[in-house]
Amino acid sequence: CAPWSNSRDPVALTSTISILTRITGNGLIVGTIMIVWWLFAMTRGGDHYDLASRVVHSWPGSVVLTLSLWAVWYHYLAGLRHLLFDAGRGLEIRTAERLGWGMIVGSVVLTVLTIYVI
Repeated sequence: CAPWSNSRDPVALTSTISILTRITGNGLIVGTIMIVWWLFAMTRGGDHYDLASRVVHSWPGSVVLTLSLWAVWYHYLAGLRHLLFDAGRGLEIRTAERLGWGMIVGSVVLTVLTIYVI
């Protein structure tokens, strides 16, 4: 049975959150490379910047940057969750599940707020 197949199982949720934390950590590399390329292209100017700017501002570029922003917030909240775990708090299954849902909802809310505030 896959970890994400039973949303009522707290162990499945915490397993999915753990896997997603690793995926978002690796996925952040894509957004970082895109931003670094765009910044480097700015220093080069001309056609380099025009191409990079078109890619970054395209629909796929916007999706990558939005998902990267979400991944930053998700990864940040995962770090806070693990800080609690390291302090010996939140280790009960019910509490860990609530913290997991808080990470999911919180990362989406923080992403939306960041997009609309900035």
